Amino acid sequence: MKKSFSLAIILSALLVTMGLAPATSEARTQFLSIGGGPTGGTFNYFANAISLYVPRNVENVRMSSEGSGGSVENVRRVNSGDFDFGISYAVDIQLASVGQLPEDTRVYDQVRCIGYLYGAPAQLVVRADGDLHSAKDLEGKRIAVGNAGSGAATSAERFFRHVGVWENMTPEFLGYSPAASAFRDGKIDGFWVLVGYPNASIIEASTQMRIRLMDLHEDAEATDFYDAYAYSHTVIPANTYSGQTEDTQTFQDSTLLITRADVPEDVVYEKTKAIWSQEGLTNLRQAHGAARETSMENNFKGSSRPLHKGAYRFWVEQGIEVPEHLKPID
Repeated sequence: MKKSFSLAIILSALLVTMGLAPATSEARTQFLSIGGGPTGGTFNYFANAISLYVPRNVENVRMSSEGSGGSVENVRRVNSGDFDFGISYAVDIQLASVGQLPEDTRVYDQVRCIGYLYGAPAQLVVRADGDLHSAKDLEGKRIAVGNAGSGAATSAERFFRHVGVWENMTPEFLGYSPAASAFRDGKIDGFWVLVGYPNASIIEASTQMRIRLMDLHEDAEATDFYDAYAYSHTVIPANTYSGQTEDTQTFQDSTLLITRADVPEDVVYEKTKAIWSQEGLTNLRQAHGAARETSMENNFKGSSRPLHKGAYRFWVEQGIEVPEHLKPID
């Protein structure tokens, strides 16, 4: 945010000084960025939709959607100021704030929450006629887990380490679309995504071959995974994907819109107001089906860090009570 505003201010000042531009509202245009995710992932749909909608409904704002490795990278880059906003998972946000990301003890404590977008269920795709039915069956198998540094990859490692198979399987760090292609071509035995459903890459795989979603809840419950991390049980309804005739039990993380503590209050307030307006919510739902969960009722559900003061101002105006641990600390 600091970098974006500084550049805009310097350029505007030079133009005004040289008489090439008036000191109008255009000179005060705010250039904002939002970190999305890998190609084919739900993060990108949301980031693109937000970056197009907000400038049309908030004066003097331009916004760009930036590709990234996903949740963990967005936390790091929002924290550093490379991104003004980002989309990340609650568990990653919380662990990052206390220096407990995998192989990364740096503390990323400047991230603040804005609101809940959707639940991101873990979905492990395997062949319908194969013999992979539980995490224990993955020993010796090649499983795509998402891009390195993504929320999908870190959640996969977290889960598979917890159930005791990570060291005995071969993780492939592939994005969702490349993973679907590798799965179709028989180069891997399955692929993992942590996204809202339906997911484009799983749809792609299911239209080209018979697939099955693995039940992950049973292993999670049996190993006390829910006690170790703030994930929750959920169900992917039958017929979400071609050939998926039964409900699939799994677990999910909360997907949150985040920003940095020092992003100006008015900027965050106006953006939050635009996104959670009736028109803004309709826009998100047209962009991706997972946005059916983005609502005033779900507000900041699952937030794992305090709200930004601009978001707090908006939610309080809506008459929503904010728990003490989520109130701004800045």
